[in-house]
Amino acid sequence: MDSSPALNYRRASYLKSSPNLMHCPDDSGAEVAFAGRSNAGKSSAINRLTENKKLAKTSKTPGRTQLLNFFILDDSARQRLVDLPGYGFAKVPLAVKNEWQRNLEAYLQKRESLRGMVLMMDIRHPLTDFDRQMVNWATKSAMPMHILLTKSDKLKRGPASATLLLVRKELAEYGDLISVQLFSAHNGDGLQELRNQLDQWLDTRAFDEAESATLTEPEPDIDA
Repeated sequence: MDSSPALNYRRASYLKSSPNLMHCPDDSGAEVAFAGRSNAGKSSAINRLTENKKLAKTSKTPGRTQLLNFFILDDSARQRLVDLPGYGFAKVPLAVKNEWQRNLEAYLQKRESLRGMVLMMDIRHPLTDFDRQMVNWATKSAMPMHILLTKSDKLKRGPASATLLLVRKELAEYGDLISVQLFSAHNGDGLQELRNQLDQWLDTRAFDEAESATLTEPEPDIDA
C-alpha cells in the first residue's frame, strides 16, 4: 500500500461533546484520543496541531475538560480527534472524578474506531501515577500510544534530550507499542513528527478495504 496521504489538520472542526461511551458519535472510521493531566498542555497541543487557538478550550483553571470532545478532520466525519477529560487538579467531588474514570476506561476499552492514543506529559514531571495508569490501560488493550513530552521549550536541549532518553528507556519493555517524542506547543517543535504519526493512525484506507472485502466475500456453500 502507498504511504498514507497527509491530512489537513487546519480543517478540524468541533463535532460534539459526550459524557460517556453511549453518547459518542457512530463507532466507524478512525479516531485518535488525546489524554493527559490537567496541566500537561493537552488543549494547547491540539490547538497547535490544528493551528486553531480556539478549537480546544484552554483554561487557567486545570481540569475544566469534563467531557469527551470530538473534532472532525473530513466532511464525512470518518477521521476524528478526541480531547479526553484531564485529571489531577480538578476541584470536583471524588464521586465525579470516579465517574470520569469509569467513563474514560469504558471508552478506551470498547471504542472500536480508536486507533491510538496521544498521551501528554509535562517534560518536567513525566511518568506520574496517572501517566502510568494510562500506559497500563493502553498496553493491556494492545493500543498504540504516542507520548508527547510537552513544554520542552522550558528545558535546555541537554536536559530535554536526557529526559526523552530516560522515558524511552523506562518504557522500552513495551517495544513498538509506545513511542515518545519532545513537543512544544509554544514554538512548534515536534509538530511534524506528531502529524506523521497521526497520518498513519487516521489512514482509513486499510479498514475500508477490509470492510469492502468482507461485504463482497461469497457465502460458503453449506451443501458442499
